[in-house]
Amino acid sequence: MATKGKILVLVSSGYGLPLKEGKVYAGAGYYLNELTVPTRALMGEGYEITFANPKGNTPQLDLHSAVPDFFGGDEVRLQDYFKFRDSLTGLKNPTRISDVIASGLEQYDAVFVPGGHGPMEDLLDDPDAGMVMRHFHETAKPTAVLCHGPISLLSALPESKEFVAALAAGDADGARAKAQGWIYAGYKMTIFSTAEEQQREPLEIRGKVLFYPDFALRTAGGDVSAVAPWGSYALQDRELISGQNPFSDQALLKLLLPALEARKK
Repeated sequence: MATKGKILVLVSSGYGLPLKEGKVYAGAGYYLNELTVPTRALMGEGYEITFANPKGNTPQLDLHSAVPDFFGGDEVRLQDYFKFRDSLTGLKNPTRISDVIASGLEQYDAVFVPGGHGPMEDLLDDPDAGMVMRHFHETAKPTAVLCHGPISLLSALPESKEFVAALAAGDADGARAKAQGWIYAGYKMTIFSTAEEQQREPLEIRGKVLFYPDFALRTAGGDVSAVAPWGSYALQDRELISGQNPFSDQALLKLLLPALEARKK
């Protein structure tokens, strides 16, 4: 059966998020609903999914996401999505992003980056992720990013590693100086908010992040907005579709699916 098209899904290779005071959040990875809900919907529409990460290793699930809260409070639905996740052989054995680039990005209709703290570990300054983002920007193909996923947009900075290092060192002015030439400067976007992060720090990661995601995107030149913690919120600006938090998975889809359809016409 012919597929409707192909979607590239970028996930983290990391197994530990560095925090302040030398701490590490070992459970950092992808959020179950953020990855599976959009992926399942896209597959249901007939799209073929390619999972890719920097190292080609099996990505880690953040166990804090394996709760019914993110599935409408429904334990049966949670287990159903667990089974769906386990059926994704491409997620167990993702392609290296560098190999995806070598095989040709033009074959993909969109790129999607789900959240969880995983993207904060490596996708935010990975050079290959940056090449992917620039391709989808230059070709105006949908770029969907959810929760912590939008932090991957920083990889498109010409000096992404230097920018991230300055932020981690608390040098906001130095980071701004390294933010020149960002392709998403001025774009309207959203990401996991500081208020949300501060609520989860003592409960989930038991430490403080090196910098807050919304501050990072603003420092790079993004027009960042957010609603009150845990409200569903997604918005679109040109090719970029972003969602704020785990409860924004459906809102993101409501923008992404029509954007894909519009390109087919």
